[in-house]
Amino acid sequence: MAAIVAARNEADRVGETVRALREAFPGARVWVADDASEDGTAEAAMLAGAEVVRRGRSHGKGGNVTAAAEAALSVQPPPRIVLLCDGDLAASAARLGPLVAAVEREECDLAVAAFSRRLGGGFGLALGFAHWAIQRLCGLDTQAPISGQRALRTEALRAVLPLAKGYGMEIGMTVDAVRAGYRLREYELDLEHRATGRDFKGFLHRAGQLRDFALVFFARWRG
Repeated sequence: MAAIVAARNEADRVGETVRALREAFPGARVWVADDASEDGTAEAAMLAGAEVVRRGRSHGKGGNVTAAAEAALSVQPPPRIVLLCDGDLAASAARLGPLVAAVEREECDLAVAAFSRRLGGGFGLALGFAHWAIQRLCGLDTQAPISGQRALRTEALRAVLPLAKGYGMEIGMTVDAVRAGYRLREYELDLEHRATGRDFKGFLHRAGQLRDFALVFFARWRG
């Protein structure tokens, strides 16, 4: 098994996230996809025992996770299951086990975590668009359309690479996997993350998300 952690400027949390993953999944290789962080994220991840994939400039979440996934899949033998998560989960990353177990039990090919508690957020415009886009593109009714916490079979991951750019990564992955015939299930987990609020920075973040969601929708609508 391999775990890929998406991170940008998460120096204060990524080390704890990596340590939680290593304790929860002994023997798994942990890769951190560092999107040109400026705060020592890469160093904190390596100190915690992760292998870091980092490029000189930002390529967005989807681009960097794609690079880390290609690195993780290039080892011999390749992992049978890959876990994806965000770098701000900290200690709660240890609670991702049910996703991996669901794939191991063959309940699904792609397991997605839905947060049992809502933390922060705006007025739901970006989330609502993501839900609508996935349903429109592949007919799937999702509870957590943009959750970055996912476990999937290696063959399913290969089928959805390269991942959609930026924040459109999760929408694109879901649509591409379902269209390819892979089974997706969602599981409610008690996870924590760095929540964005209803301030300027939070709204700017969600505006960027909505832009990327729209781009991935139109790319797949035309496709």
